[in-house]
Amino acid sequence: MTSEENTTQKSAARKRADEIKGYQCKNLIAVIENPKYIENIGSVIRNVNALGVEKTYIIDPFKKLPDDWQDMRERKSLSRLSVSAIKWSFVKRFDSTEDCLAHLKNKHFHSIVTSPHIKGERNCILHEVDYTVYTKLAVWFGNESHGISKVAVKNSEMCVSIPMFGMVESLNLGTTSGIVLYEVTKQRREYQKQYKRSGKRRPINAEKY
Repeated sequence: MTSEENTTQKSAARKRADEIKGYQCKNLIAVIENPKYIENIGSVIRNVNALGVEKTYIIDPFKKLPDDWQDMRERKSLSRLSVSAIKWSFVKRFDSTEDCLAHLKNKHFHSIVTSPHIKGERNCILHEVDYTVYTKLAVWFGNESHGISKVAVKNSEMCVSIPMFGMVESLNLGTTSGIVLYEVTKQRREYQKQYKRSGKRRPINAEKY
């Protein structure tokens, strides 16, 4: 590829990034807790970017990933598995669930966790929840083998599940994150449109659930 072609390609990518900027869901973070397989990390980041989620946080106690986002962007495995979405999505890693929760609390984020099983005091079906009641929202996805941790559940507002109608009662991390984040971003994007039109944000009613 010539330098001129490379510049044209970069300009086209930047133009696309500018065009979709207004559709991004502000103050929405996807959290992956202790993912087992790097390919699943790539799948979630791809979903995050495609659906307009603002950021991805990864709890990585075994330090499979570099600390710096720029270093992650240079990882060929992550770039390939995320179909280059890692280059356009902000990703931050944490050493522990506690560290991530403390960071989110400091930034005034509310957390909800996802699980196919009943966990915590409040359990809700995916499409029955209003995801616009919290201005800042973090959606957590658990480990492929062990699911979401008790610490994350204890510090969450609710546990959300995808309704299942087959003999298999679980989905892989990439599929789960895609389904859940689609519903969440659909609601929050529509709310952002209404807010932009009216210029007023409705009061948050966290007691609804």
